[in-house]
Amino acid sequence: MKLNIDNTFFSELSADTIKENFTRQVENACYSLATPIQTKAPKLIHINSEVAKQVGFTVEDLNSEKFNNLITGNFIYPSTLPYAMCYGGHQFGNWAGQLGDGRAINLFQVLTDRSLTLQLKGAGKTPYSRTADGLAVLRSSIREYLCAEAIHHLGIPTTRSLSLALTGDQVMRDVLYNGNPAYEPGAIVCRVAESFIRFGNFQIFASRNDKKNLKALLNYTIRHHFSHLEENNKSHYAMLFQEIVNATVNMIVHWQRVGFVHGVMNTDNMSILGLTIDYGPYGWLDHYDTDWTPNTTDSQNRRYRYSQQPNIGLWNLYQLANAIYLVTEDAPPLEEALNSYKTQFESQNLKMRSAKIGIDSPSEKDKILLDDLESHLKLIETDMTIFFRLLAKAKKIEDCLDAFYHPNQLKGEVLATWEMWFDQYQSRLATENQLEKDRIVNMNNTNPKYILRNYMSQLAIEAAENGDYDLINELYELIQNPYDEQPENEKWFAKRPEWAKNKVGCSMLSCSS
Repeated sequence: MKLNIDNTFFSELSADTIKENFTRQVENACYSLATPIQTKAPKLIHINSEVAKQVGFTVEDLNSEKFNNLITGNFIYPSTLPYAMCYGGHQFGNWAGQLGDGRAINLFQVLTDRSLTLQLKGAGKTPYSRTADGLAVLRSSIREYLCAEAIHHLGIPTTRSLSLALTGDQVMRDVLYNGNPAYEPGAIVCRVAESFIRFGNFQIFASRNDKKNLKALLNYTIRHHFSHLEENNKSHYAMLFQEIVNATVNMIVHWQRVGFVHGVMNTDNMSILGLTIDYGPYGWLDHYDTDWTPNTTDSQNRRYRYSQQPNIGLWNLYQLANAIYLVTEDAPPLEEALNSYKTQFESQNLKMRSAKIGIDSPSEKDKILLDDLESHLKLIETDMTIFFRLLAKAKKIEDCLDAFYHPNQLKGEVLATWEMWFDQYQSRLATENQLEKDRIVNMNNTNPKYILRNYMSQLAIEAAENGDYDLINELYELIQNPYDEQPENEKWFAKRPEWAKNKVGCSMLSCSS
């Protein structure tokens, strides 16, 4: 392995250089040195060849024992110092103090056409693990490994997955935090991203009134990720914040487009680059219930439900703005950026929602048609993904029957309501200046045919826990082209099976998922 590694990464930031991984409060440091634990019997079970190539690994590398040891923490690349980042965050709206990389250890940064950081998730304790063990299980690792790639190929900014490996160790977990812990197979995912810096990285310094390190981190962020801006410039710090606002809007509009629910939008899970990060209790709107959240921890208040994601994005940005203000001491530019969030979101969301139904030139009048559609989708249990995919060629509501879980309920007032909407919809399409075949193509490029439904991941998990990894690869291949027809994979273009409706791992997930 001859990677072009940047050994100066983070060198300009203050470090906690104690190498022991014991948990502690870390003051006056942006990161801590942390060594991955030695795993018992590491075994690579899947590799993302596309990401491997981007990083700089050769085919020979991927087949080597050294690579297997590298992505499981058993080999440290020469002249590198693995580290865990220090950050805080608001969890479910409450300030949680120091959090940090509790089970993630960054290995090194590779210089390609852009800088990429390799990070192991589940590689053992760090100073930020609190009372946890810093490990991960196969169940949660499969979900993260596959979903990050599914989100990427849906065209949504995200961290990527390089590899999925077993550790050979058994890890104790209580899946639903209900007093029923059990041993599960340990696993590690190697994640790759241009940056893993989060809102919480800035918040922790603001909470401690540590202006020195807050300013250093702002300068570092500009130098490495927003180089068109100036360091040590308060107005440019505000401009940096504006770009973070823009990226966050873009990400969340995409989430809404495909019906993705993150499930745990704490500020420590928000990327400064607008990347989808930290795949835990996520889910998809198999049933178009906009008040749904997959997170059992959030089942009472539903703070992170699908319909609330745009508002939470703004709330989180307010917390980041408060942190940056400590250095800029100038509120109006930050407030202007925050005010632009609503304007941007409304504009992009209208364009996105219109594209989903084939309207290329939306106007304010189309909001009524779109709002009515969303209301109608809730009349009976409806699969969001299937409905919008079928809508491309639909002339009447009967053409979308396969999207309804109980099509026999499509009668009486419900049927009349849908028929009225379709009449209005067809009339609106007639005013569009695009050929029908072009509209269908555009709609199919907006509305995926295949998403990584939770029950699909659960099937792969159950097979993998029995030593069968074929379904992981099958789903990995499926999600490479989610907008294509893929006739050979038609079985996955189907509603959630009844057995998955209330099954743990499908509809019920915790933060350990």
